[in-house]
Amino acid sequence: MERLRHDDPPHTGPHITLARLDAESEQAVPARRFIARSADGDRTFLAFLPRTDVDPTRWAIEAEGARRLSIPGFLPVGEVGGTADLPWYTAPYVPALPLPAALRAHGGPLPEPVVRALGASLARTLSTAHALGVTHAGLSPAAVLLTTEGARLGCFGAVRAAAPDGMRRSGLPGLDSGSLAPEQAAGGRPRPLGDVYALGAVLAYAGTGHTVPERDELPPFLRELIMACLSRDPERRPQAHQVLTHLESHLEARPVSHPEPAAPTAAHQATVLDTAAPIPLPAPVVAALARQSAQVLAAELPAPAPLD
Repeated sequence: MERLRHDDPPHTGPHITLARLDAESEQAVPARRFIARSADGDRTFLAFLPRTDVDPTRWAIEAEGARRLSIPGFLPVGEVGGTADLPWYTAPYVPALPLPAALRAHGGPLPEPVVRALGASLARTLSTAHALGVTHAGLSPAAVLLTTEGARLGCFGAVRAAAPDGMRRSGLPGLDSGSLAPEQAAGGRPRPLGDVYALGAVLAYAGTGHTVPERDELPPFLRELIMACLSRDPERRPQAHQVLTHLESHLEARPVSHPEPAAPTAAHQATVLDTAAPIPLPAPVVAALARQSAQVLAAELPAPAPLD
């Protein structure tokens, strides 16, 4: 929970803005993200506005697309509103830390069991989405929100919102270049294997503190898996359900540079849809979530302006 800046909006639609979700130093975030409260003080939300340097129309299209989805592990979008120039949307509030904030709270890269559990959680979410024909097209460290209930994946469609297919996306505001698959950076249509590339970057970030590490920097238990996900050739990347199987199997020594393709079975899809493994968050991260919750509970709404 970060203090509001002088240029932050006091309201998101009818809701009162209480605080920023992201630190001011975070640049690769596709939206302005806030904690907000209803005017009657009864409900708290995560509130989202487009960055001032992106096309609000494209951003609003992705927000509406996210609202229509119901995929376990995706951040659920509730209200979508606003004008053509300033759209917004909200999600139910639970104490949540973006992955970069979680690493700051922990004081560095996350421990092996946490990275493995986080990877399995995100791979499970992507596997479900891909089985339903949905490409997330926005996965990055900033898109991952850690809660005591598990990981929530936001920033849906950030790649599509940044620029239309056919236009180069590398270097565009709000996109994390280390998480952007080469084919998407060049303007290609976002596809599931682009999500897998981004998953590899997120796991690299969780385990090292940055999305483009040298091979030797990567934790041994994830080295081959991450390098496979980060292959520049999409056809050499594993599919999301294969990443999930690898992480859940605990077979760190098995090479996964080019696994044999296999479609998920109906039973596997049912398991993916119905279960969510908990993530063993480090104590400093849990403490940071507790502080955020306490700050939100203690936050007072601004006093109404006096009548003339």
